[in-house]
Amino acid sequence: MQRIIVIGTSGSGKTTLARHLAARLGVPHGEQDAWNHLAGWQEAPLAQFRAQVAAFTAASAWVMDGNYSRARDIGWARADTIVWLDYPAHIVFGRVLRRTVRRVLTQEELWNGNRETLRGALSAEGPVRWAIRTHWRRRGETLALVAAHPHLQLIRLRTPAQAQGWLTAQRPLTGVQPATPSVAGGGR
Repeated sequence: MQRIIVIGTSGSGKTTLARHLAARLGVPHGEQDAWNHLAGWQEAPLAQFRAQVAAFTAASAWVMDGNYSRARDIGWARADTIVWLDYPAHIVFGRVLRRTVRRVLTQEELWNGNRETLRGALSAEGPVRWAIRTHWRRRGETLALVAAHPHLQLIRLRTPAQAQGWLTAQRPLTGVQPATPSVAGGGR
């Protein structure tokens, strides 16, 4: 387990777990949201986004989080492990709602100067509605996606307590370059 992608519904805690895992293993962390959301909430051009995923995943060891299909063929082909935060809907929705309210109230900077606003949070593409719209679809398609990549080890974590226990059991990798600072900030 040296090239790991953390996936899950928006609000499940992908970025938080990926950051902590990368720190425990002593490898770099990359966040696809930071590469996708340019200033002013503009979506990165496809070629630019794919180039960033390709450059990051060219290393021998890393942890990356995100569900983006726009570069799945690159990241999943290079990964050896998928960590799936497959939490029940009530946990995910509670988390995404609390996180969104906190971000709107504190005006926390996410990626490239972006901040969540009340208008954005309530929009059709806002995080709460996005999580509701995608939760069950992602649950339904993830096993088939992993099956299409038989080289991947799947670690399916179904509760935050299970994820914490698994994370605590991880030890630093030996024989890899020391980690560079996280390649992204914030999290969505």
